[in-house]
Amino acid sequence: MSVSESLVQLKERLEASVIGQEALINRMLIALLVDGHLLVEGAPGLAKTRAIKALSDNIDADFQRVQFTPDLLPADLTGTEVYRPADGTFVFQQGPLFNNLILADEINRAPAKVQSALLEAMSEQQISVGHQTYDLPQLFMVMATQNPIEQEGTYPLPEAQLDRFLMQVLIDYPDASREAEILRLVRDENRARNSKSKSAPAKRLPLDTIFAARREVLNVHMGENIEDYIVRLVTSTRKPESHTEELRRWIAYGASPRATVALDACSRAHAWLHGRDYVSPADVQGVVHDVLRHRILLSYEAEADGVKSADIVDRLLQLIAVP
Repeated sequence: MSVSESLVQLKERLEASVIGQEALINRMLIALLVDGHLLVEGAPGLAKTRAIKALSDNIDADFQRVQFTPDLLPADLTGTEVYRPADGTFVFQQGPLFNNLILADEINRAPAKVQSALLEAMSEQQISVGHQTYDLPQLFMVMATQNPIEQEGTYPLPEAQLDRFLMQVLIDYPDASREAEILRLVRDENRARNSKSKSAPAKRLPLDTIFAARREVLNVHMGENIEDYIVRLVTSTRKPESHTEELRRWIAYGASPRATVALDACSRAHAWLHGRDYVSPADVQGVVHDVLRHRILLSYEAEADGVKSADIVDRLLQLIAVP
């Protein structure tokens, strides 16, 4: 079985286990293929935890869920040195970040000190404790969630940390037909859990297959005209006055070069997941909202007018010529 066929099967298994969230599954696979992290925003009960748990169940990887709360400490994430009185030495005890897949649930409920503990892990794939630096697993992905409903007692993520996330994904409720499928799926799972016979464990995808897929994604062809299209989309957020006065009023700060790199990587992965060995403008347009949504800082005028980042991206897609 080829690498691409293995990933197709993985996607099919995830979609069978997590119904009604195909966009989230697609973004999770893109993040997995380009070694990035996801920020997911959606109401409670929309299968955010279930999705990443299903991913860990289907690949040869460890999963850890961390509930972010106001009293959480950085050492609760990174780990700490524990004193051993038997020989008078300190031994480092690893924290939950030393797993492959991390669910940072309600990340904006923890203060900035705890949020910043993720920065080095997400950027450098390492953790520094005291005078020692510890490498994280080669496969390391953080999926952080935010609740858009409750805003009391939350600490908004600073721009520097938002920029570390490859994409911000907004998820919504499934329609009625999909919700009926969810109902039947959960009922069948409960029957299986309470039956005496145990089902065979699912075959887990080896990490070597994922690393091979990453190499194939890097080899997806991207023409110079597509590269230029990506650069123009991102740099236009920094100089919106070159397009319209409306955009200049709406954008306080544009996206960083990290957005250009992310858009390039996500476009390649999007094309590869759709069975193509080249990137088309449709691939760029398919991921640009999730890549730029959290990297465009809106002005007061935009907030007063009810303008969202997605509206600005839509406007840029209309103004910038497609190659």
